[in-house]
Amino acid sequence: MDFFTPLTIGLIGSFHCIGMCGPIVVALPLKKHNLISKISGAVLYNSGRVVTYSILGILFGLLGRGIHMAGFQQWTSILLGAAMIISVLFPFFFREKITIGNLFTGFSARLIGRLRKLFTDRSYFSLLMIGLLNGLLPCGLVYVAIAGAISSGTVLTGALFMMFFGIGTIPLLLIATLASDAIGQRVRSKMQKVVPYFVFMLGVLFILRGMSLGIPFISPNAEKLAPHVKTEAGSCCK
Repeated sequence: MDFFTPLTIGLIGSFHCIGMCGPIVVALPLKKHNLISKISGAVLYNSGRVVTYSILGILFGLLGRGIHMAGFQQWTSILLGAAMIISVLFPFFFREKITIGNLFTGFSARLIGRLRKLFTDRSYFSLLMIGLLNGLLPCGLVYVAIAGAISSGTVLTGALFMMFFGIGTIPLLLIATLASDAIGQRVRSKMQKVVPYFVFMLGVLFILRGMSLGIPFISPNAEKLAPHVKTEAGSCCK
């Protein structure tokens, strides 16, 4: 499996995370009087997110496996790429009056209500739970990673894709958590503006991959995307 792709998505996408989840990062109930406790709490919070992402990877990797076995992986890649591009253009055309997140308003409200209760408890357990639940909040970047998990074609690679995506978000978010007082709204806003271009580029790459144009690494032939299955004689067939 190519671990570089999900790590890159996570690392670059973490600029978006700081913009969107900045208030959560700033308000985390860390024990700020002790540096070791503060770091431990921040690591637990981020670990919770990675666990949730990995579980999502298992679920959507299973979906991707079914699609892969049915032979629809090329069309799936094209559709996912188109969905990424639409997710970038959607807020632009509707001037952010309608967003993808609006579709999950009720779910988000219940989740935020649960998170609000956890923020009143300065314990390591609450920090872990905040991370676990935060991984379920509607987020365009997570949807991009889920698209990658679906296109991976197996449960294991789907889980690993999401896990490495989560790991990729940790460095910048960990710094942001520990230095929350130094990161203002203006900085977070500038960071967030980088992400749409990155998502658009990924969407184009997904479409090219599905079109099988014979371009090495970018759009390989369909034959190279098909899984190889070993026969009883030890040879491989497609």
